[in-house]
Amino acid sequence: MKPNSDDVPYVPRLDLVYPTCPDEHMFLKPQEVEVILDEHYPFWDKSLGFRIRSALIYLGIFTLVFILSPIRFGLKIEGRNKLKKHRALFRNGALTVSNHVFRWDFLCILQAIRFRRLYFPAWKENISGPDRHLIRLVGGIPVPTDIHVIKYFNQAFDELHNKKKWFHVFPESSSWPYYQLIRPFKKGMFNMAHKYQLPVIPMAFSYRPARGLYRLFKKNYPLITLRVGDPILPDLTLPRKDAVNLLRNQCHKAIVELAGIRDNPWPSEGD
Repeated sequence: MKPNSDDVPYVPRLDLVYPTCPDEHMFLKPQEVEVILDEHYPFWDKSLGFRIRSALIYLGIFTLVFILSPIRFGLKIEGRNKLKKHRALFRNGALTVSNHVFRWDFLCILQAIRFRRLYFPAWKENISGPDRHLIRLVGGIPVPTDIHVIKYFNQAFDELHNKKKWFHVFPESSSWPYYQLIRPFKKGMFNMAHKYQLPVIPMAFSYRPARGLYRLFKKNYPLITLRVGDPILPDLTLPRKDAVNLLRNQCHKAIVELAGIRDNPWPSEGD
């Protein structure tokens, strides 16, 4: 599971100050619309117009974005053969999990799994801001804060699972650009992985120094490596709470190792 590159992972030296709270959002985008999440909200929008727009967005991702990401970020994906090796495990869907470190990280996850849609829980504030349409069209399902509305959010994922769709989660819950360590994980989607008996595919973003031509236009920004790990299955012999905590701990450990980190200061538990 250890990467094949340098023993010591590359740490980008950027003029960024990271918060002390591991799930704090670094950049809050302006709220442009008010979104009401209630029993009438289409958590999984199945309207024809939405499906057409979403298909067009994914067509653009599968063509233009897949070409641009290696050029723009020097993206290298390692370990994709593991997806083919274990594909029998994914017949009823899967959950991909990764650290959350730059604007295109979700698109790079899509490039790793190749030509599949992903659905993911989205922070409510993000679907009120300037990226709201894109987030929804690529598969974002907003998480309601009202406990009485949670059941409609869950129903959307129930329907998607019945369709054998794949899910993704950034369990750190907030994006810290080019942060090298792995922060604590929220356990919400690990509960879902246990509920649906889904294999969890850990993935880790790490960095390489810009060399050659990249130094001309990347300046101080690093190149991106995405490593894919072996799937991890929920232990259904344990009580649910214990199984979920174990799954979270196993995934956190796997992503730390995939990122090449030997001494990660953050614990796995984030709630």
